[in-house]
Amino acid sequence: MLKYDVGDQRCDPNALVERLGAAGCTDALVGTGEHGYLALEFTPEADSVECAVRAALVDVQEAIPSARLVNISPEISGL
Repeated sequence: MLKYDVGDQRCDPNALVERLGAAGCTDALVGTGEHGYLALEFTPEADSVECAVRAALVDVQEAIPSARLVNISPEISGL
C-alpha cells in the first residue's frame, strides 16, 4: 500500500479518485477515509505489483502534483 498526504485539496475525495483514474491509475483501490490522505492498495489484475506501484507513483504525481508520499507498506518497500 502507498499512502499519500494530499493536504487540504479543498475538493471532494471522489474528485481526487476521478483525477487518478483519468491519469491512468487503475491498478489500485483508492482509499479516502482519512481526511487529507489517500491510500492505494494494489489489485491482482495488474501484470505485477512492481509494475502497478511504479506506474502509480507516476500517475499520482501527474494527477495530484502536490501529493507527498508518506508511507510504503513493508511488502512493497523493496521495489
